[in-house]
Amino acid sequence: MSDINELADLLGDAEEIELSNFKLEAQYLELSVLPQIIAHALGVKPEAIIELVKFKFTPPAEKYKSRINEVTLGATKSEGGTRSHKLKIGGQTTMPFYFFEGKEQNRPVISHDVFDMPISLPSQIKAYFGDAMEDPADWAKLRVKKFGAQMITLHMVSTDPTVKDLSVKDAAKIIEDVLQAVKVPIIIGGSGNPEKDPPLLEKAAEVCAGENVALSTVDPDMDYKRVSKAAVKHGHSVVSLVSMNPDEIRRLNKNLIKCGLREDQILMDPFTAGIGYGIEYSISAMERCRLAGLKGEKALAFPMVSATSNSWSAREAWMAKEEWGPREKRGPLWEAATALTALLCGADLFLMLHPHSIDTLDKMIDSLREGPGKERDDYLSWLNV
Repeated sequence: MSDINELADLLGDAEEIELSNFKLEAQYLELSVLPQIIAHALGVKPEAIIELVKFKFTPPAEKYKSRINEVTLGATKSEGGTRSHKLKIGGQTTMPFYFFEGKEQNRPVISHDVFDMPISLPSQIKAYFGDAMEDPADWAKLRVKKFGAQMITLHMVSTDPTVKDLSVKDAAKIIEDVLQAVKVPIIIGGSGNPEKDPPLLEKAAEVCAGENVALSTVDPDMDYKRVSKAAVKHGHSVVSLVSMNPDEIRRLNKNLIKCGLREDQILMDPFTAGIGYGIEYSISAMERCRLAGLKGEKALAFPMVSATSNSWSAREAWMAKEEWGPREKRGPLWEAATALTALLCGADLFLMLHPHSIDTLDKMIDSLREGPGKERDDYLSWLNV
């Protein structure tokens, strides 16, 4: 049937076509509805059909009244320190990667975890560090020289009374050794013990005077005033921690400012739960904090820290189970996926453990910051375990 008008007359006002005793053998089937058939069904001439008009969609852009504070960590020789470089964290004017609303200020920073004593870690992590884990200074050097760390987080877990109860004096010596071993910016983390951490972080502030480190963390259940005053005296920043409660972290941040800390000396950690272990609550808390900060809530307009290595507490990240797939890949991906979730919620500083997790997040950050219109590489190239 070659005459299209004849076909249209045959169809008439039919809304359906039913074929019986029909057999078709083909690799694919493509059906096209011709304008003439549409016109006939509508009772109009073909030329009366209106063509679709192309238009450019402009997403509704929100104008925020505030910006996230910018915190600088590390001090070079010209600034009274001995660090090789400094890192600026925060300063955002919009939600992460909302390029239609504004441009991100500073690239998110990844800090490599180092512990002051050998701790229980999955074998797929220990394999990368070997004997260096026996000495935190050696471990930090390995992180910088082999894995390209731009920042180190030194966790002083041995000071916990339930672990080694290392004295503040001996802990200070370890901190000094790490400061001498590497020249990148440093974060000094306590053990989480509310009695031991205040004097420890106070002494760390003194030992690191002039280096502009971050003292991590302070919370409402400890003597945060003691740590804050030490940070003010010696020129450091402080990380506030309240687990998934924007109202409480707002209150704590206000109290830190009352202690004398400037707005560019505070970072906050709303807590990052691992994938599958309550991360949805972390998402809610982090997004609420970031949106509130952008909308003018000064007590929440601080860069956010994500302690992403917490994700290794999930058994799915480290347990050997054949049906779950090889843990050598599963674990790093578990940490990387947790980090990506926090990144999309606005996290500015990541504390991470596995080298491949860090490398994967680094590549994801670069790819996302390229913005729209950029041809992407194969995303599977991120997974280079």
